[in-house]
Amino acid sequence: MAPPSSALAMVATPTPGKYSQSLPFLRRPQHLTGQYAGDVGFDPLGLASNPEQLTYYREAEVKHGRIAMLAAAGWPLSELFDRPLANLVDEDFGLDLSPMVDGMDRAPSPFNGGMGAISPLWWGFCLGLTAAIDLQGIRNSRYTGADEGADYLPGDYGFDPLGFYPADEDGQRNMQLAEIKHGRLGMLAVAGFAAQECVGGMGVVDETPAFFHPFGLVEALWN
Repeated sequence: MAPPSSALAMVATPTPGKYSQSLPFLRRPQHLTGQYAGDVGFDPLGLASNPEQLTYYREAEVKHGRIAMLAAAGWPLSELFDRPLANLVDEDFGLDLSPMVDGMDRAPSPFNGGMGAISPLWWGFCLGLTAAIDLQGIRNSRYTGADEGADYLPGDYGFDPLGFYPADEDGQRNMQLAEIKHGRLGMLAVAGFAAQECVGGMGVVDETPAFFHPFGLVEALWN
């Protein structure tokens, strides 16, 4: 989440050292100056070859991190509740809905299959929403950045309805750091879910029941 653009001045950051914090035996890449939260000088492939590329990749990282955080929560939740909810709706409304999870409680994915069973209307909605967000991001980076220079923060959509974003610079920096760290973990988690289910052949909620079926609480909700 981010506050309105008018409140988003780039917070002050300490001057980074000469060497990469993540790879201390290598020099810090030229354009990774500590400008953004979570910058530990890690760019071994040299992808951020200029400031514009750095902004572009940071925007992409923030977007993918936010999607991954939603997916990391939604994936196991769908495996836990899809079948019980489908059965509940069938009983109450006399419908004949088919659960989206397969017989091994695996959520639909390119590796697991089942993607074709999802309504095209849903895919159309997702495509339209992501296109609108992406176009807004391009507009922000081109025009907001041009008007305000270094004050532009990648991923700022002016969305903070609950007012979580702090007013002080230290709080802002900590919030930005928390978001990017959780986003990176979310991307790793979703990749891990997909790989684990592809190799193991069962849903992550069944492979690690201690995390997702503590004391049978989920089952108790539906029995």
